Amino acid sequence: MEINELLKLGVKELGKREYLDPISESIIILSYLQNVDKSYIYTHGNEEVNKEIVDKFLDFIEKRKEGWPLSYILKEKEFYGLNFYIEEGVLVPRPDTEILVEWIINKVNEEFKNEYLDIVELGTGSGCIALTLAYYLENIKVFAVDIDDKALKVAKINRDKFKLNNKVKFYKGDLFNGIKTLQLEGKVDIIVSNPPYIPTEDISKLQIEVREHEPKNALDGGESGFSYYEKIVPDSKEYLKREGILAVEIGYDQGTYVKRLFNENGFKDIYIIKDFQGLDRVVVGRVP
Repeated sequence: MEINELLKLGVKELGKREYLDPISESIIILSYLQNVDKSYIYTHGNEEVNKEIVDKFLDFIEKRKEGWPLSYILKEKEFYGLNFYIEEGVLVPRPDTEILVEWIINKVNEEFKNEYLDIVELGTGSGCIALTLAYYLENIKVFAVDIDDKALKVAKINRDKFKLNNKVKFYKGDLFNGIKTLQLEGKVDIIVSNPPYIPTEDISKLQIEVREHEPKNALDGGESGFSYYEKIVPDSKEYLKREGILAVEIGYDQGTYVKRLFNENGFKDIYIIKDFQGLDRVVVGRVP
């Protein structure tokens, strides 16, 4: 079958479901299977595709039509210019989280320059935050924590992929319990987290890709959606140095409450960072 014919078939099948981008996703899947750039697909439409790739393409298209996240099908996801390995059971990195990462990178480059920094990440998932920071920043060490074995396995695969074993260490545990033996109290420069923040009752309303396939323990923020912030914010003060920074990702409607939580726990220089849609996305603050 020719490339153009196969793409038309993929577009037709994916077009049967809402919220998909049939043309773009068909091209992404086929370019992945053929190990070529998307531009190659555009310019070689009459080229024959071998049966093995045709069969895999149709299988991937069917999975996507059934609601599987594209990142689980392809086992990869681009994040802040890096291509992360991803598999089912681990939260798929989101563009929203790049806002958090970019703020920290800019803050370190502007304020800390060549200083050596210790950073703690709570709930590392695929490792996308910890590893991206370590990849782009020179003088840092990241202590990254997650309670889930699958997440830690995937994070370590990504650490090996980017050759960051000397800069990023992973620990199993629930939030700060994962690093309680490291004696980091009062020694950490930056704590960063993208915790679960979706209210429990809202998870059933999410798109099928998320509610049926992504790990609920990486989504569910408790009845109010604030359960993890209510643990992280007060406990962070024990670990941060004076002038140390806490930066957390939030849901679009959670800025007011989380900012107040920072204030009630004695943080200063508290402010909300908005995403490209103008929605609240990150809250940051400092220990006095």
